[in-house]
Order: sequence, then structure tokens, then C-alpha cells
Amino acid sequence: MLETLKKDVCEIAKRAQRDGLCKHKSGNFSARDPETGYVVITPTSVDRDLLTPRDMVVMDLDARVIENLSGLRPTSESLMHLMIYRQRPKAAAIAHTHSAYATAFALLNKPLPAVVYEVANLGLSKARVPVAPYGRPGTTGLADSVIESCLEADCFLLEKHGAVAVDERDIYEAFLKAAYIEELAELYYLALTAAGGKEPDGFGPEELQKWEYPKEISFSNEI
Repeated sequence: MLETLKKDVCEIAKRAQRDGLCKHKSGNFSARDPETGYVVITPTSVDRDLLTPRDMVVMDLDARVIENLSGLRPTSESLMHLMIYRQRPKAAAIAHTHSAYATAFALLNKPLPAVVYEVANLGLSKARVPVAPYGRPGTTGLADSVIESCLEADCFLLEKHGAVAVDERDIYEAFLKAAYIEELAELYYLALTAAGGKEPDGFGPEELQKWEYPKEISFSNEI
């Protein structure tokens, strides 16, 4: 069932560890099938080096396990993923990471401002990566805590916890957004450090929303 999604989610989970966005057994990833509405999600407490597509768990939005061929349980933070899918009906995938710089700002409960223009593609309606209030991992409290932030932006931090990226295309794009969150957090940290704690100038929502592909570029078949 949903073999392609299983393969994609498994590959991204492994890549997140290789790229340093998650260490040990932290973080979790999911993708939603548009036809059935089922969610393919990573299992709990499995070494990513040993993870296979067969280990992915299929759930519905009511938290019922539909298929777990390896007998594994879904991540304990499944309720958070399912809440985001319910709040964002067009969402196709979610990446939850524990990358170092992003998590450091999550520990400080400090949103990340749009200090580089590349964040124009991160779905930041208020020109920031917001912070969802603390919710204990594995609880409905965590699931409820993300509602406001996931409606504000595609990317947000979890207070005292980590980062989350949501995408309406696929798990690869969600992963890319998660990588951008970490890059933004690192650049923001370096700017603060270099300026002795002074906040760097950032971009406002209006400026970010003006981005478009340059009209001046044309292709030979259009001439």
C-alpha cells in the first residue's frame, strides 16, 4: 500500500540524518496520499541506518493504523502531524527536525525573522518563522499547540523542541524547507553574534510577496 510514498518518506528520513538535520532517533516525517487521505509516517525509535520502506506506517486522520508491515508503531508525535493535515487540507508532507541552530532558537522561544530573501518561498505570511507554544511530545497538547503556527506559516519552531516544515507538493519539498529553516537560523545567529546582539534588518511581508520569476527571460520556442 502506497509504496511510492513509503519509499520517499524513508529516503528523506535517512537524508535528514545524513545532512545533520536529525541525530540519533530524533525527528519524524510524513506524506499524505491525495486519493485515500492516508498518511505514511516514520515509525518510533528506529535507527535510520536500518530503516526500510517496509517499516513506514500507514495511518488515517483519526490516528488509526491502517498498515504496519514490520509491526512497528508510528512516531509518538503522529498526533501533531495529523493535526497539521486536518488544519491544512492541501498539505502533502511534513518534515519535523531537531537541527541545532533552529532548535537553539526554539529553546529561547524566539521567532526567526526574514533576514534573507530566500525565505520568500517558505510560506511566511508574517515574514517570520513563528514559534508554537510548548506542548509535551507525544500528547494532544503538542498537537493543539501547533494549530495557530501552522496556519500562519509553512515553517515554524516548536518551543523547547525543534522545527517543522509543511509543503503542499511532496516530502522532498518539505525537507528542503526544513533545511532552509536551519540555514536561516544559522545566518541569523551569525548576524546577531557579529553585531553584538543587535537585530539585523529584515524583510517585511509585502516585499517577500513581490517575488516572481523574471519576465525578461525568454525561451527560443516562444520567439
